[in-house]
Amino acid sequence: MASGRRWLPVTVAVVVGLAVIAGSYLYVRLDTDRSDCVALGMVSSTEKNDLVAELAGRYNKSGRRFGGQCANVTVAGLNSGQAMEALAGDWATVAGGIPKPQVWLPTSSLWTGQLQLRDRAAKRPEQTPGEYPSIANSPLVIAMPATKARVLQQRGELGWGDILGLSGDEGWAAFGKPEWKRFTFGKDNPRLSTSGLAATIATYYAATGTSSDLIDADVRAPQVTQFVRRIEANVSHYSDDVVDLLKSLAAADLSPVDEGESDLSAVVTQEELVYLYNEGQLSPRTADKPGEKPHEPLVALYPKEGTFNLDHPYVVLPGASTAQQKAAADFLAFLQESPQQRAFAGLGFRDHQQVASAELTKVVGGHETDKRPYFKPPSPTVVQGILDSWSTLRKKANILMTIDVSGSMTNQVRSKTRLEMATEAAKKGLALLNSADQVGLWSFSSEKQGSSAAPYQQQVPLSRLDLGHFSDRLSGLRPGGATALYTTIRAAHSYMLDHYDRTRINAVVVLTDGENEYARDNKLANLLKDVALDPDRPVKIFCIAFDKGSDLATLEAIAKAASGKAFDARDPQLIDDAFVKLLSSF
Repeated sequence: MASGRRWLPVTVAVVVGLAVIAGSYLYVRLDTDRSDCVALGMVSSTEKNDLVAELAGRYNKSGRRFGGQCANVTVAGLNSGQAMEALAGDWATVAGGIPKPQVWLPTSSLWTGQLQLRDRAAKRPEQTPGEYPSIANSPLVIAMPATKARVLQQRGELGWGDILGLSGDEGWAAFGKPEWKRFTFGKDNPRLSTSGLAATIATYYAATGTSSDLIDADVRAPQVTQFVRRIEANVSHYSDDVVDLLKSLAAADLSPVDEGESDLSAVVTQEELVYLYNEGQLSPRTADKPGEKPHEPLVALYPKEGTFNLDHPYVVLPGASTAQQKAAADFLAFLQESPQQRAFAGLGFRDHQQVASAELTKVVGGHETDKRPYFKPPSPTVVQGILDSWSTLRKKANILMTIDVSGSMTNQVRSKTRLEMATEAAKKGLALLNSADQVGLWSFSSEKQGSSAAPYQQQVPLSRLDLGHFSDRLSGLRPGGATALYTTIRAAHSYMLDHYDRTRINAVVVLTDGENEYARDNKLANLLKDVALDPDRPVKIFCIAFDKGSDLATLEAIAKAASGKAFDARDPQLIDDAFVKLLSSF
């Protein structure tokens, strides 16, 4: 009997071992054979789509099941405003090759409200009629270099107007720092960006002294519009992506003094981006060198009136089937579990219940931020009224547009020449501007042989925008010659300094399909020195590289020197989108 008992554990071990092997086989079979899984497509806002895609991969490999089924989750990234417009219209046309999703993950519920308006106007069922759970949260903050933030913090708690409404002329002199000169801040265009939209709404709340129940009459009140106009007057320029503003700020911070400078005193952005900035995630990097932490970190300031929380809602769209709805519910539960929430915290997000980690609080400024009040989002109709009002209150622009008319612009792109495509895109983009904006037009190529004339010609003088006349002059451009890129940019920059207007955004726009071909002026280093940003009189340069012959790296260097931006439209089919983003900077 004793001998039989000695064999019993061995027998049990064998049986258990076989069961483990069978279970492992079953797990592997379920994990590898996913042909019966429910396909669930998602579109996420771009600041988190890489993380959500990574978590979706983790979910797909987990062997997880719900009601006997599994799901295969795929994730694509799309700007929240663009995704809203796509859902409101022809998805394929607006979103390109991205399949229409069953789940939408915008940055804020502000966009679900705007989609409601579009659906009501079209007299169709609302796609986003309710409130939605969050997968992460991030408050809107005013980010400022630590040295400047400390000066403000010595005054105690300050509001939106106290910080962003500093006089552009008196600027830092009001705080005993005249050597810091003007106060300007960076902000996204509210029609394209969540942080820009939330920042604009926040200024209206600050102007009324309320944190909820904003109504249309408040938006139109004279004292409110005056308050908003005072803040908008200090905008450096309107970005299409606040990440680009922060990357430029990080590059200037890490550059030698004579190679990079910024005119920005502050940036209105999400708290999580301040975290990424301070951790070096937005700093310049190469394949073999990770981003360095900036020499001077940013501090997140939370205005005393309150701020917006960007709630990152999880929106299951009505096109989802019953099985996809169940799959979406299971993936939401997965995202809200602790391991996945830690992954969000690793990017600087608060968790789905708005709780900030100790590390986040430390990195963004060391303040107890969880008790700050949040504004309640106004109704979608009030938000639309704010956007309409902002169009007239925003800072106006002083723009000199220079267009390459060299011989290569005659090359065909499908049924049109490059020049025809470029001028048509420019006309569409110009429609985004205000009639109070001032815009001039130069064309450039190279001077005719034996001529003493400059290789650039004025087509429209710098003046209030007359869209019809400007469009006619664009249509009348004729190509020929080589590309006198450097000398044109230098002359245009000098012209804008001569016509500088401190009440406006002053900028040069350059569109070219090639590289510099002008032997008389071919030293890039000299050009970069000549157009380097003067923070007290900034003239920014924005470039569009149009066609594969464009020297994008050089255009990026020129734009960086002048604290502007270069847009990549080397695929000519992207030219419309590039012009919309560029002219949304004004």
